[in-house]
Amino acid sequence: MNKTAMSKTEMVLECRQLAKSFREGSERLEVLRRIDLQIRRSERLAIIGSSGSGKSTLLHLLGGLDTPTAGSVWVAGQELSRLSDAGRGRLRNHWLGFIYQFHHLLPEFTALENVAMPLLIRGESPVRARDRAAELLHQVGLDQRLKHKPGELSGGERQRAAVARALITEPACVLADEPTGNLDRYSAEQVFELMLALNRDLGTSFVVVTHDPGLATRMDAVWRLADGVLTLES
Repeated sequence: MNKTAMSKTEMVLECRQLAKSFREGSERLEVLRRIDLQIRRSERLAIIGSSGSGKSTLLHLLGGLDTPTAGSVWVAGQELSRLSDAGRGRLRNHWLGFIYQFHHLLPEFTALENVAMPLLIRGESPVRARDRAAELLHQVGLDQRLKHKPGELSGGERQRAAVARALITEPACVLADEPTGNLDRYSAEQVFELMLALNRDLGTSFVVVTHDPGLATRMDAVWRLADGVLTLES
């Protein structure tokens, strides 16, 4: 399905009866218990909960970065468990973007090279990838930082570059794990306003794990994860 042809009612990402457990010695730790969640085009969801409640685990499962103990994850109508590792990678690259609390930019590459990388992995031409990366870096206010490496950027600048990298493939949904948690209030507000603009202009869906109540309340819906159960707060 072409992302640009999707209607606002169409499902981008879904999990059904999703469960995850770990073995600790003789004990079995149930981290997630039969979670159902649906994310449609343009939706903005916040997931809150105490540290260690499994929020990041849930995000990794939704993104196909980890395997559930039970249940299923569907991206753009395809069940991840039915795909090969290569197939899951292609689906992630085409449909999903990822933003983390720590930017995970590669230190040996410039901002431009870091942002262009997902398109290069997809097989786009280097010229097209660099041009698109430059456009996005301009959008996030880093057009004067194209040749700077991560160590030469401020924390807010690094995170804005990470947002640009997550969005260069024009994903239908971005999964963000504490995207503003490492930033001062001014930089956090800049990053969040950028996310809102992209949600509005491109129809990108966002699933944001956050401890920031101010950020959470500005989303369309807030879900709380506690004792492995996900419940809708608002």
